[in-house]
Order: sequence, then C-alpha cells, then structure tokens
Amino acid sequence: MTEPTPTPSTSSSPRRRAVLTGAAGAGLVTATAWPAFAAQESPTPRPRTLASSIGRLGDPFTLGVASGEPTADGFVLWTRLAPYPYAADGRGGMPDRDVPVEWELADDEDFRRVVRSGRTRAISALGHSVHVELTGLPAGREFFYRFRLAGQGGTISPVGLTRTAPAATSSSRALTMAFASCAQYEHGWFTAYRRLAEEEPDVVLFLGDYIYEYTANDYVSPSGNNVRDHMGPETKTLGDYRLRHAQYKADPDLQAAHAVAPWIVTWDDHEVENNYAGLVAEEQEPYPTVEEFTARRAAAYQAYYENMPLRAAARPRGADMQLYRRLQWGALASFHVLDTRQYRDDQADGDTFGTNGPERDEPQRSIMGADQEKWLLDGVQSSGATWNVIAQQVMFHEHDYVPGLDRGYNPDSWDGYTANRQRLLDGFVDRGVDNPVVLSGDVHKHYAADLARFADDQNSVPVGVELVCTSITSGGDGGDTYATRDSELADNPDLKLANNQRGYVVARLDRRELRADFQVLDQVSQPGSPVSTRASFVVDAGRPGLQEA
Repeated sequence: MTEPTPTPSTSSSPRRRAVLTGAAGAGLVTATAWPAFAAQESPTPRPRTLASSIGRLGDPFTLGVASGEPTADGFVLWTRLAPYPYAADGRGGMPDRDVPVEWELADDEDFRRVVRSGRTRAISALGHSVHVELTGLPAGREFFYRFRLAGQGGTISPVGLTRTAPAATSSSRALTMAFASCAQYEHGWFTAYRRLAEEEPDVVLFLGDYIYEYTANDYVSPSGNNVRDHMGPETKTLGDYRLRHAQYKADPDLQAAHAVAPWIVTWDDHEVENNYAGLVAEEQEPYPTVEEFTARRAAAYQAYYENMPLRAAARPRGADMQLYRRLQWGALASFHVLDTRQYRDDQADGDTFGTNGPERDEPQRSIMGADQEKWLLDGVQSSGATWNVIAQQVMFHEHDYVPGLDRGYNPDSWDGYTANRQRLLDGFVDRGVDNPVVLSGDVHKHYAADLARFADDQNSVPVGVELVCTSITSGGDGGDTYATRDSELADNPDLKLANNQRGYVVARLDRRELRADFQVLDQVSQPGSPVSTRASFVVDAGRPGLQEA
C-alpha cells in the first residue's frame, strides 16, 4: 500500500487566518474594548492540567465560542461564562443569577461592518450558557461573531467564524466537511483539533465521545501512560459533568476547531457512561438502580446541551433529549444526524466483544428505535439532495474482529442489531435513495468500507459507503501496523482501509463526486504533531463504491 504522504501546505485566507491565530489564545486573555482578538503562537507543551495556564481568571470567556446548526438563513451562536472554569461545583465561579451578554455579527473580522447585534442572558439554570438562534440572514455567507459582558467596557470574547448553508436549490458550490470523534483528554494533546481547524472546513461534524466520564487514570492509554489528568471524580452529577466539559472546552486546540466553522454534533456513550444502552447502565459494582441511572443521564444530557451550539428545541426534558435531526446543505447534501444511544435495546450476548451469538440477529432488536428508523428512511427517500450523509456513532458495516475462519463481532455496534441494519440497507435499495454515505466514529481507527446489501454476498454491487474516522486522542499514539491491518482487510472483503493512527477525515463533495482524505498525526503524546494524508478515496455520484484516489 502507498505510504503516507505529507499534506500540502496551504495558506489560510485572511478572513480565516484571523480566527485561527486568535483561537490559539482563546479564553486566555482579557480584553477591555472591541478590537479583533490578539494573535498568539501555536501552543507549547502544557502542564498536566490547564489550571496553571489560564492566566487572568477574571475573564468569563475561558471556554471560548462556538457556532452550529447552520441553515440557509441562520445558525446558533454559543458561549458559556466561566471565569473560574475548574470550580469543583461546576458553576465556573459564576453567581447564582442570570447575567446579561451582548453579541455582534459582522461581515469583517474587525467588526467595522456589523450586520446584527443584540443582548441576551447567560442563564444560571443552564450553567450560564448562551445560545443565540439567528434567522433571516442571506444564504451561503460567512460571518464573524463575538460576545461581551453587557455594560461599558465589558470583557470581550474571542472571535469566531461561521456561515449559513447555501440556498435550498443551490448545488453549484462544493462542500468541505470534516468529521471527528473520541477525544479522551488524558490520552493525548488535542493537536488534531488544531490541524482540523487549519483545513478550513465549511462545517464540522462531531460523531460522539466529546468528553470521557472516567476519573483520573481509570482509563489508561494502551501506551501505559496518560499525558494529562482528568479533574474531579467520575462524572455522575450535573456539577461533575459541567466541570468535565469545562476542562475539555478550555483546551485552546479544541477552541480553535470550534471557532473556525459551525459544528453539527451528536453523542455516543462517554458523554454519559461507557456502553450504556437507553436506561441500562454499564454493569459495574455497585450496580445502579434505574432511578439512579436516569438521574445520571438527565445530568449528562443537560450538561451536554449547555456546552454545545444546539437549538432550544434540543433542550432536554429530564432524561430525554431530542438529538436526531436533519439539516440541509443546499441541494448538494442532506445531513441526517442519528442518536444510537438513547433508544437502543441492551447489547447482545452480555456485551462481550468478539462474540457471535444468535441474540444479535433477533428481528425485534433495534439500535435506534422504531420512530427514528421511520424518520430516517422517510427522510433519505425524500431529501432530493445529491448526497445523503448519515452522521452517526458506531460502526455500521459487518466487521469481523476474529482473525481466520472464526467470526466475532462488536455487540455495541450495528453488528449487535443486524435486523435493524438490514432494514436500512433494504430501504436504501427499495426506496431508490441517492448516494447514502454513513459517517461513523467510536472505534479509534480509520476504516473505509463498501456497504453491500447482503454482507455474505461479496459479488453484490455496493448500495452505499461507510467512512469511519479514528479518534482525536483515544488510544494514544497508535500506529500503522501491517500485521493487524492486513488481517482485518483479509477477513473483511468490503473493507478498503484499516489504520490505527489518530486524526480525522476531510471530505469534499460536489455534484459529481465525494473525495475523502483520511488525515493522521505522527503522535498525540506530545503537542504540535504534523498531519499527513494516510489514504484518499473517491465515490462517484450515482455509482456507490469506494475507489482509491
């Protein structure tokens, strides 16, 4: 196979360069007026936690800014006030009252051409988060945004860049999307987030495991050494989850990725607890009651909403949160965002990795629930877009993990819910769905696979493709071991790529083709690693199947 080649160096546009350089110090500087945010150098090695590098703790914008949920006429702007982000109670040092916050939206990074402005509240009951939903903006446009505390001389936030989606009938402009998953804070530095930001994507999709719930050193990297520590106990209460989100959000590399483009997010398990299923907790001692786990899930869901650029429609009601949804990118792409945690049946075969028991094939088992399944099939059939992008969490294609003739699967993935998967594959064919592309994360490896309607019929024409992104950090440095890679490729004929390095995927879509570049870092045990392209694949519109680029 072709060895990795360096990613070509490209200069950022002046508009985006201001955001990328500014985000290097996001949350670490206090400003007193409204100038553009000051540029700083790329991050240098930091202590095991960021507590000693926050600088002026009076700055309420230590967690940066973000945008998300782009439509043809608007988006969500987000920030969360936390002058003391590592306060043990999770409140970030904020008073127990709402705080007025002003926001500005401009055509230029210097904010000389302000097109919208207003005042809102950082709501105490929502962790002093701010979610500004804007509508009525022109389609297909870039905007800069920022916040400040209301009042004369109020502290200013970092500057973010966002954009509206193209008009509903537009398909002339290509889309560059990046997608990522699995960022275990202890396993490495978040350099992959900064490299992702430097790709200057139009939109970022995050596919789950944004935070991890473990206490320090409870989940040790395969290298045997965690490079930095989680703060606080294993997350179970609202205060715990707020503190953990704050620790992650304070990282400047993550802030850079949020500041450069709107995000479309979904969760997997670690935003609550490893391998939970619906209201069934991971088996452990002491085993929690349903009531105890329901309270934990409610706390996790609220903290997730507080810390993500989501619309008010997603605000949780107790332990329930409507996260599956659909967003349109002109006539080019429909994003069908799934939730495969909240509605799933418990994992088959005792959730034992590498098993092949009959329970996984039971026809009534579902990973997504009947309502979401119908919603997805109806949506991909009627979308009218060139590409139907299904953004979800866990591996979709059948994947044998046991070398040789024996077969063994991951019951936490779609392989534990085979009838549900088959109904979707049948639906793609029977309903004439155009160009289904499944995006997945979770497994801490890069994979690319054709999707056959019937996994045991290797002569069948693919009905779609799956692109699986590796982790940002989870699993530590990793590597590209030939023996492991070749074994997986031999046992899984639909598989075109298997890679165990860290990184993300960048995909460029137009009316004719999708090109996916699998980006990898040399290491995450030290910050500042360069990025390279491990492999690239092309999918022609109207002809499902991966072709090596």
